[in-house]
Amino acid sequence: MESKFTGTIRKFRYGDRRDIRRICCETALMGQASSIFFEDDEIFADALTLYFTDYEPESSFVAEAKGNVVGYLVGSKSIKTMEKIFLRRIFSPLLSKSLLRGTLIKKKNISLFLGVLRSIIKREFRMPEFSKEYPATLHINIDKDYRGRGFGSRLIADYLTYLQREGAIGVHFATISRKASIFFAKEGFNLLYEGKRSYFKHVLREDVLIHIYGKKLNNV
Repeated sequence: MESKFTGTIRKFRYGDRRDIRRICCETALMGQASSIFFEDDEIFADALTLYFTDYEPESSFVAEAKGNVVGYLVGSKSIKTMEKIFLRRIFSPLLSKSLLRGTLIKKKNISLFLGVLRSIIKREFRMPEFSKEYPATLHINIDKDYRGRGFGSRLIADYLTYLQREGAIGVHFATISRKASIFFAKEGFNLLYEGKRSYFKHVLREDVLIHIYGKKLNNV
């Protein structure tokens, strides 16, 4: 049973950027820190959050408790636009930064890259295209001490209301967390796709299932 909600949900401000990056790294792999599979929090946070905080900040929200940011939902009204901007404006500087910092030759990172390469060879990334019917996307994380208190549900509700006002017709996203899958189903999202991924096997000792969830929106 969820505890009574005693926090605040608000739109993202640039000053929240550090907290979003911190939470992103601390909850990266099914609630575990990114450091168990990737060495370099700076590069990891750039890859996962830079687009949202620096290129489409208006589509992001944070959860506060006692004046502290304890969770976030970052999103995009168009995953296709997000991908284009990432490739044109973020990827090359991020690669250069990684080379300068020696990120690409760290042991854990090499293991991850090899795992991803094996997944590519096994065609694990082949999947249906959902962006036409579900053009928006989201990424959500909550500090572990604040889970089960209603922050995730409130973030989702405010984001969906925002998307409806912006005229989005649907939203989809991926998760490999079983707990997250239960949460999203409870929030009314539909399972669109399920597939095996092996690139974390060297860390988790097993393959994981990626779940793509989506929801159509009735525009207001």
